[in-house]
Amino acid sequence: MFAVTAARLDPDEPLRGLQLGEHPDPTPGDGWTTVRVRATSLNHHDLWTLQGVGITQDELPIVLGCDAAGIDPDGNEVIVHSVIASPGWTGDETLDPRRSLLSERHDGTFAGIDPGATVLVQGAGGGVATALIVLGHAAGYRMWVTSRSAEKAERAVSLGADAAFESGARLPERADAVMETVGAATWAHSLKALRPGGTIVVSGATSGDAPAADLRRVFFLQLRVVGSTMGTRDELERLVRFCEVTGVRPLIDQVMPLTDAAEGFARLAAGEQFGKVVFTAG
Repeated sequence: MFAVTAARLDPDEPLRGLQLGEHPDPTPGDGWTTVRVRATSLNHHDLWTLQGVGITQDELPIVLGCDAAGIDPDGNEVIVHSVIASPGWTGDETLDPRRSLLSERHDGTFAGIDPGATVLVQGAGGGVATALIVLGHAAGYRMWVTSRSAEKAERAVSLGADAAFESGARLPERADAVMETVGAATWAHSLKALRPGGTIVVSGATSGDAPAADLRRVFFLQLRVVGSTMGTRDELERLVRFCEVTGVRPLIDQVMPLTDAAEGFARLAAGEQFGKVVFTAG
């Protein structure tokens, strides 16, 4: 089969480790099955893998990719759930301390706030950010976004954001929740943007993972910091049903054949994408 593989690790120039070409077909173990992938989307996780985050050289080569949609051996259309619990684990797989994601050990491919509340999304343009804008708008939240790019800010408004602001700008009022995937570059602004008792949900740190915590603001204003890594299979099923009922669909930046994956990786690394970069199998 044709695959996009991490063949070696390079923290400084991750694309050097990208290998495209033939890869042995997988042999499913007990409880596993194969999926003929029709489309798969690119994530920062794939870039981090090439940089050596969460993986070592002796675990390579490994097929990249966390997300996929395709066909199982019985002809059913399926969505791949990328969180893999450890053997014997029962319950919420995201709480398993030994969990992994597809493309880590195995070859691969929102906080309780009321409708009408104000949600700030840091960094319009990324796959998570664009999904939050569309989903939040459909669910009845007032969605605000920030961006360093006027073009991306304008596109975010066209997606359903109620307002867009320059990164770090003073907001008209404080938000009920902030969705944070950027990390160090926006963390201070995220904390300042929250109303007392507000919630910041952290599901990424693309600009760095060790900002000044500003703990006095956190405890004095009784802010809640919630970490979020992926989601459960039940949550994925509910998300798909929500999309079916509302008509919401993911925003696609570009669709390209898997053979052009290096171009997609370069686009993601340069921060040029708005939405998801999707690879098709043919």
